[in-house]
Amino acid sequence: MIETVQTPTLTIAYEQHGPENGAAVILLHGFPYSARAYDEVAPALAAQGYRVIVPYLRGYGPTRFNNEQTLRSGQQAAIAQDLLDLMDALGIEQTMLCGYDWGGRAACIIAALFPARVSGLVTGDGYLLQDIAHANQPLDPEDEHRLWYQYYFHTPRGAEGLKQNRRELCQLLWRLWSPTWSRRDERYPLTASAFDNPDFVDVAIHSYRHRFGYASGDPALKWMEEAIASQPAISVPTISLCGADDGVGPPSVIDEDAEHFSGFYERRVLAGVGHNIPEEAPQQTIKAILELLQR
Repeated sequence: MIETVQTPTLTIAYEQHGPENGAAVILLHGFPYSARAYDEVAPALAAQGYRVIVPYLRGYGPTRFNNEQTLRSGQQAAIAQDLLDLMDALGIEQTMLCGYDWGGRAACIIAALFPARVSGLVTGDGYLLQDIAHANQPLDPEDEHRLWYQYYFHTPRGAEGLKQNRRELCQLLWRLWSPTWSRRDERYPLTASAFDNPDFVDVAIHSYRHRFGYASGDPALKWMEEAIASQPAISVPTISLCGADDGVGPPSVIDEDAEHFSGFYERRVLAGVGHNIPEEAPQQTIKAILELLQR
C-alpha cells in the first residue's frame, strides 16, 4: 500500500513493510526506475523484523511538489535533502540505507555528511557524489559513448524527446544498461507508469544539466553542494555492489572508489548483473544489507 508524508518541499509517496518499531531500512531507486526495484528485497527484510521504507523519488510515481513555484531540481543535493526530510518526517533518527543510481547518490551524500544518521550503507557502484567542478573533463571514448543520453538531455531536442517518448526511451535505457537480464521486458511495464508523474521530465532534465554545470541549482541547497564539492569520505560501514554487465557504468578492474571510504568497506562485483542491481540481484542485495545490519 502506498502511503504519503509531507516534507517542506514534497509530499513523498512511499511503501512501508514490516513493524513500525523495527530498525529502519530505507531503499532508494534511481533513474529510470521506481519502488518496484525492491519488490523482492523489501518483504524479505520486513520478515526479519525491520521497518522498510521504499520511497518514490521526486518526479516519480505519486510523489508531488507542494508548491507550483518550486524549482523542479534534480540536482544531487535536492535528492539528498529529500531523503533527510523523509527521515525527519517519519521520525527516523538513524537508518540503514541502500540505493543505486540517483538513490545511491542520495544515500552516499547523507552517509558522508550526516554519518550519525546512517547505521550502514549498501551502494550501487561505489562512491556516487558528483564532482561537478571537474565534470567537463573528457573521459575515455568508451565511457563518453555510454553517456550519450546525458548529452542528449542537454539539448532542447533531448528534453522534448524525453517528454514525447518517455516510456520508449526509458525502455531503451533498460535494455542497454541491463543487457543480460532475462526478466527485463517482463518487469519494465511494472515501473513505466511511475514516469507519468507531471514533474518527471523537468526533474530528469535538470539533473543531467546541473551535473555538468549547464543549469543553476536551488539556492537553498548551495551549502550542501559546497559540502559535496570537497568530496568528503564516507565513514559508515559500506558494501558496494557492482553489476559486472552494467551497460552504463561497468566496474573497473581496480576499485578506484576505495579511497573515498574511511570505515569498513567492501566491493562485490556481481556476475550476470546489470545496472538495476536490487531488481536483478535481490538475494545479493538482501545479503549485503543483513550483513551490515547484523555487524
